[in-house]
Amino acid sequence: MKRPARIESLLPRPRGRRCREAADEGPVAKAPHPAFGHPLPALRGEGARWAAAAVIALIALAADARVLMTQEQALASAFPAGVKVERQKFFLTPQQLAEARKASGIDFDDQLIIRYAGTDGRFAYFDTHRVRTLPEMVMIVVGADGKVDRIEILSFDEPTDYFPKRRWIDQLLGRKLDPQLSLNRAIRPISGASLTGRAIVNATRKVLALHKVLR
Repeated sequence: MKRPARIESLLPRPRGRRCREAADEGPVAKAPHPAFGHPLPALRGEGARWAAAAVIALIALAADARVLMTQEQALASAFPAGVKVERQKFFLTPQQLAEARKASGIDFDDQLIIRYAGTDGRFAYFDTHRVRTLPEMVMIVVGADGKVDRIEILSFDEPTDYFPKRRWIDQLLGRKLDPQLSLNRAIRPISGASLTGRAIVNATRKVLALHKVLR
């Protein structure tokens, strides 16, 4: 995220600098802040310093919500030019939901399923789930053979220490829904980030099970 304009006006000014409205001598101008869309209150001295620290903390907090790509960008990367993509909507019956939960081994309650079908026989699904305490969104593309064709992470709000490397994600490609699609079997865990690996594997199993039910 780019550093908002005018953030310097909230910081204490260097000592000895001649200014008619230095932080210790007068009010801070009520300039609209781009992150909030309204003027900041006029503060002096220590109050200005505390206000600056609070704004910087809020901006840093917002930056932690990392969006790596939009759904539109992900779909454009998944389907080559010339492939038409149709948005499809499904409402699962109780029987379909039960079948998908049993096949995947994952407990979920999604009844409205949206997927994107390409004329090349591939299908893209988006799944949002919790990793540790914060959410992640992934796109999982299923090939015409019912196997994983592509996986992309669109957003990841956990610390970057838990973000999986591409070579770990790539071991899921070509996998089908079977007992081998599991951590400590065909899929090796992520050292120090086992919850991230489990979340992505579970999302992959869920999508493959839904795809099987919808076909």
